[in-house]
Amino acid sequence: MAYEVTATRKRPQSFSSLIGQEFVVSTLESAIKENRIAHAYLFSGPRGVGKTSSARLLAKALNCENGPTSEPCGKCSSCKAIAAGESVDVIEIDGASNNGVDAVRAIKEEVLFPPQSSRYKIYIIDEVHMLSISAFNALLKTIEEPPEYIVFIFATTEIQKVPQTIRSRCQQFHFQLISQNDIVKCLESAASEMKIEADKDALYWIAKEGAGSMRDSYTLFDQVASFSEGHITLRKIKEKLFLASAEDIASILSLSFEERTEEALDILEKLFSSGTSETQIIKDMAEYVKSLLFYKAGVRRADVLSCTEEEIDRNLVNLYSKEMLEAVLKALLDLYRDIRYSLSPKMEIELFVSRLSSIRYLTTKENLLARLDQIRKSIESENRITVERKSAERTFPEIKKKIADSSPENKDSLLPSSREESVREEERGGKVIDEGVLSSLIAALREEAMNAEARFFSQKLASYCQQENSITFTFSSTLALQAVEKNRRMIEKILSDLLGRSIIIRLEALEKEERKTGNDTRFVLDVFKSGEAVEMKEEEIIKSESVRNDEKLGPNAGENEISAGDGGEN
Repeated sequence: MAYEVTATRKRPQSFSSLIGQEFVVSTLESAIKENRIAHAYLFSGPRGVGKTSSARLLAKALNCENGPTSEPCGKCSSCKAIAAGESVDVIEIDGASNNGVDAVRAIKEEVLFPPQSSRYKIYIIDEVHMLSISAFNALLKTIEEPPEYIVFIFATTEIQKVPQTIRSRCQQFHFQLISQNDIVKCLESAASEMKIEADKDALYWIAKEGAGSMRDSYTLFDQVASFSEGHITLRKIKEKLFLASAEDIASILSLSFEERTEEALDILEKLFSSGTSETQIIKDMAEYVKSLLFYKAGVRRADVLSCTEEEIDRNLVNLYSKEMLEAVLKALLDLYRDIRYSLSPKMEIELFVSRLSSIRYLTTKENLLARLDQIRKSIESENRITVERKSAERTFPEIKKKIADSSPENKDSLLPSSREESVREEERGGKVIDEGVLSSLIAALREEAMNAEARFFSQKLASYCQQENSITFTFSSTLALQAVEKNRRMIEKILSDLLGRSIIIRLEALEKEERKTGNDTRFVLDVFKSGEAVEMKEEEIIKSESVRNDEKLGPNAGENEISAGDGGEN
């Protein structure tokens, strides 16, 4: 007896043996039992899932001598002829090779003749999407109003290419991919019939490679059975088909994590030398990393894991975090997509392995933000301590220096000590506001582009205290007081926002220091004997002093003063 491939030998001969298409089977059986036979059916779905087999089963059910029946006997002459492909009333047409108008015209002429020995004359057109537009148009009228003894069954893998005018005239059934578990059961049955021993993990690998197609799985099973010598194992499959073993992939991942890149590249070169293709290496590595990721998540299903639990390296599961495995898997998928356009696929894989050594330093965005938050809190804590220390030691060196230069003997009487200031503030019923509020006020003024006012608060402020809902600021110059007075409302609004209640401010200035300019004026008049001497106003003197100070300190003098006010040191 001639050898028959498994896909043909195991072709379903009844609706009950059609695997994975329960909805299609139940609907067709109900329609046949109730004698609701449509004149056109359209079966769509992936390859190798039973579309053509279902078409033949439907033809059997309609033309069985005991029918129409949902359970054809398979023994009558009609059933045997259909199973052997010899029935004259069941015509199978390949749409890819008969896609012209002439083939459709021949069908239109043939449908005029009734079936010779059967109940229905059935046309099964496979790959119907390959027909030309003209051929589809020629079929329209025939499909819409065929003779009562004609049934059309169309099968296609690309339903979107079938014109809507054809689809609307047919009952449509979509076939799904078959699950791995169902495919494995069928493979076990086939191996048992062939008296071949097959390991479970090997059959799962075949089912996975079949990608839901029963025909593809049977075809690969026949190939594997040919070189397995009566016992199908996963190790034999990987050796004969030049696949990367789980041990080699685990070694590459482990060595790369330990930054032993040279040894990892040696194993990679061994895979290249054994004949494993670049795309196969990437695919096998991606499957193994996916298994590690799912295993780490607690998944133990054999149809999900790409390898057995024995092949999963527990050390790698502990070394690699979930984020690391996800990053490696994404990099492999990107590499598989881009490698077809690469000048050197081998070099691309070698670069990937070399970069893999830095995976241990991977950090997630959440961890990075958490670290930054810790650093920020640490800096704020240090600044708070510094601000408190500076606040306790706060003095006004410029004012002290001017008073000391003008009259050293009256220093103590002109500049009150911190104790005297505290007593004076208590007598007024006030208290010194928080240093942080003043710093925030200066920063807010700069954000509002009020740089001059901010500089006056940082450089010319002599003292300040709070009384319930008011704050009194005492400046060392009248010019500063006048400038702040112009923007009183804005400053009050900023302070109210900072303190959370309505605040009004009171502005004061220290008593003007007497300047001995009279003698200087008379001296100038005596020298020049003519002309007029104009006394400089206090404001002009303060402006000139401010300019000289800025020139000495540099353009960032104000910012340095603010930093000092905030409690930090440069």
